[in-house]
Amino acid sequence: MTDSYVSLDLETTGLNPKMDKIIEIGAVKVLHGEVVDTFASFVNPARLLNDKVKKLTGIMDANLVDAPLIEEILPTLLDFVGELPLLGHSILFDYSFIKKAAVNQKKSFEKQGIDTLRIARKYLPDLESRNLGFLCKHFGILHTEHRALGDAEATHALYLELCKLFMSTNERESSIRNERANEMAGVFAPRQLLYQVKKESPITKHQKERLYELICKHKVIIDYDVEHLTKNEASRQTDIILSKYGR
Repeated sequence: MTDSYVSLDLETTGLNPKMDKIIEIGAVKVLHGEVVDTFASFVNPARLLNDKVKKLTGIMDANLVDAPLIEEILPTLLDFVGELPLLGHSILFDYSFIKKAAVNQKKSFEKQGIDTLRIARKYLPDLESRNLGFLCKHFGILHTEHRALGDAEATHALYLELCKLFMSTNERESSIRNERANEMAGVFAPRQLLYQVKKESPITKHQKERLYELICKHKVIIDYDVEHLTKNEASRQTDIILSKYGR
């Protein structure tokens, strides 16, 4: 196990980091087993939320309209994380969204991470669920569900519970000699997170003009901010309008 990390959680508009956007970031900095700082911020996704996301998170468009864009808040988050590994429940999901945002800003974000979901799947196979909410109820952990900071705090508490339950003092001390302890180290210790993503280019002037023209011509009601689309997103939205209304 490790006793220094940043427990990270995001709320997003959906599950696909290539198409969806971050709407809230929560992070808990832990040094030598103690919480020393927290980070929390809404993020303006430059689009309206669907009803499913509103119902799940309780976050409304009004919460996000004056929030910083990811381009504005990301440098502060990266400074907060520093060189520490990440902790998360399905950490690759959160990592993929942050890495995409970092790459788009020409920043490096290569991290190691610990996944409490992976630990739970390995050592608690008989539970009916291993989602964060269920595990928090199982271990009696107070939890503000589907809010970024609440989930990040709960994941930190869950990791401590899992370590106490499955890593005895003797196993820690004999980790080099003991095959079972070495096996545990593979899930309790940080390992390299892998997610490949290419930098996205912003919407071009020509795309912007074309999209505005189509929106105006067909009186399309949009739920996104054209000014903050990427080149690929602009192409996709243009195709959607053309497929519905024709040229």
